[in-house]
Amino acid sequence: MDIDARGPRFGAAVTTVVLAVVLVTGNAWLLAWQTLAFLLGAAGGVTRSPYGLLFAKAVRPRLGPPTAFEPPEPPRFAQAVGLVFAGLGLVGYSLGPGWLGLAATGAALAAAFLNAVFGYCLGCEMYLLMRRVTVRAE
Repeated sequence: MDIDARGPRFGAAVTTVVLAVVLVTGNAWLLAWQTLAFLLGAAGGVTRSPYGLLFAKAVRPRLGPPTAFEPPEPPRFAQAVGLVFAGLGLVGYSLGPGWLGLAATGAALAAAFLNAVFGYCLGCEMYLLMRRVTVRAE
């Protein structure tokens, strides 16, 4: 079943703010929270992530009916990609080297920003590209 396309974009906006705060403060605990949010989104889908639940309970009821839908698999894959980068950032901030924390968090921030502001989901595009390559190989 397809999902409301505004949900993942809302999650990307919240993620953008969280990751920006992490970059400014270097707060590994906040990055650990974001890593957990990515983990839940990758494991259960974006509708079961903390930001997806917040969207469903607090934001979506205040909006009109959705006009755009998307399959849940690409955003779920994007959450897994975010999980990898946030995990690397967490290692960098917690154990070192510090540049790894900055670089990985910055990359995740850039991807979240593109989705939140422009609706361009890098992880979703990666998923779709891999799917096209897989179909052609068969």
